[in-house]
Amino acid sequence: MSTKDDLTSNAKEYFKNALFAQKRREYNTSVTLFFKTLSALVDLYLLEKENKIPSSHSERFRILQSKYPEIYFFLDKDFPFYQNSYRSKLNLEVSKIFENDCRKIFEIIKIRI
Repeated sequence: MSTKDDLTSNAKEYFKNALFAQKRREYNTSVTLFFKTLSALVDLYLLEKENKIPSSHSERFRILQSKYPEIYFFLDKDFPFYQNSYRSKLNLEVSKIFENDCRKIFEIIKIRI
């Protein structure tokens, strides 16, 4: 399998399991998995556009902010909630925001879920 195939498969797996966690009302878990979905999708996007995968969140954010603001918007908006998931209890509303953002990125990069 290629890196592109792995990223696509991982994104779909994270997303599916995030939806299952959301149904079980495990919102911290769902948000974590949705964020992993976003990260895999963004890495796939950057692999296609830049022919490389960022080595860290910082590098990912820098590239997106300078070259792909329409994608950066999603990560920048969602990252604080993801960070907060370590120390507070999240809710369905936050989980749904992440779910919808994942769906938008899947659509932008034309991957069927």
